[in-house]
Amino acid sequence: MNKLVIDTTDAKKTTIKLVSDKLLDKITEENTKKSQITLILIDKILKKNKINPADLDEIEVNTGPGSFTGTRVGVAIANALGFGLDIKVNGKKSKQALPRYS
Repeated sequence: MNKLVIDTTDAKKTTIKLVSDKLLDKITEENTKKSQITLILIDKILKKNKINPADLDEIEVNTGPGSFTGTRVGVAIANALGFGLDIKVNGKKSKQALPRYS
């Protein structure tokens, strides 16, 4: 099961993770322009690991707490990808979702 984890809640950085049974890869980039960098990072991590978007089984997105605009960008991207790929999207608060994939 391949899961994409999106975290755009930090005002200064964006983190994208690729998880199977364990963490496969992680990209963190310091940048405040979430709407410009998030899809690029997702494309980069998928290409680096030779995974097609259609091979994703789930998308998990951090729903906060954090930057309102950053959170909104992450949730919108996760929902759009989930709709386009017909896969489930789960929103988790940062204390629930992301530490286990650190």
